[in-house]
Amino acid sequence: WRGRGGAPYSTLVPSDEVTITYRHGLPVITLTLPTRSERCRFTVKPTVTTVGAFLQDVQREDKGIERAEVFTTDGSKVSCATLMEVLLMNDFKLVINNTAYSVSPPVKDKLSSERATEMEDIKSLVHRLFVALHLEDHQIRKERELLQKLDHLKEELLPLEQMKARIMDSADAKTSKLLWVGLALMSTQGGALAWLTWWVYSWDIMEPVTYFITYGSAMAFYAYFVLTKQDYIYPDAKDRQFLHYFYRKSKNQHFNVERYNKLKEDLAEAEESLRRLRQPLHLRLPIQEISDKD
Repeated sequence: WRGRGGAPYSTLVPSDEVTITYRHGLPVITLTLPTRSERCRFTVKPTVTTVGAFLQDVQREDKGIERAEVFTTDGSKVSCATLMEVLLMNDFKLVINNTAYSVSPPVKDKLSSERATEMEDIKSLVHRLFVALHLEDHQIRKERELLQKLDHLKEELLPLEQMKARIMDSADAKTSKLLWVGLALMSTQGGALAWLTWWVYSWDIMEPVTYFITYGSAMAFYAYFVLTKQDYIYPDAKDRQFLHYFYRKSKNQHFNVERYNKLKEDLAEAEESLRRLRQPLHLRLPIQEISDKD
């Protein structure tokens, strides 16, 4: 048996010097400390402890250990990052200073299917107990956080809501004014055509005029469709003109529409989260505590 660089170790100790037993499901490695000449037990957690951590524990226990390494049976060194669970699957050699210990881990009996099922049931029961004991406190904390978030969002939205209301009133007034202007122009046009037809000219003269006016109106409606990709429907045209006035007024008054929409979305999301949270919360909390919180 040779170490790194081909240098032979002084002794190769039989496997009974380093023993591995299982206590309460955890492997216990017992070995003789070279300086203190006494047996020492090391309990490891195989799924957490690494080979490097185990060797550090051994060196920490005996300051006279200058070198501690682990090799496989074919002489390959085991990485310090290897988990002990992997190491204990096969035989290995533990080298302390110049002494190599041959170690043969016992085969751990696998849990039977009934025992495994029982363990899973116990884990599930423990999980349900934990949820039952801590879920209520978590829900109360979460509700308080949501209420604080709602208050903060409403506080930010209040000046924006007031500014939006003023802008909407102004845009609505301008849109209504435009509609009345359109009605006045159409009435004036109709009166002018009637006056020209019956008092100034005859129908024979005015008929081509009304035809071209109708044709020009059709061209204007078609141009509206080309520009907006929408039919000229009076409610849609009114809404489009309202939005035009609204965004132009918002830009003049520095009203951030994107920020306002984001705050409204956050507010709706927080209110929905609070509503979902309070459904189980009101079923679980005492009435007095609910009334105090409200």
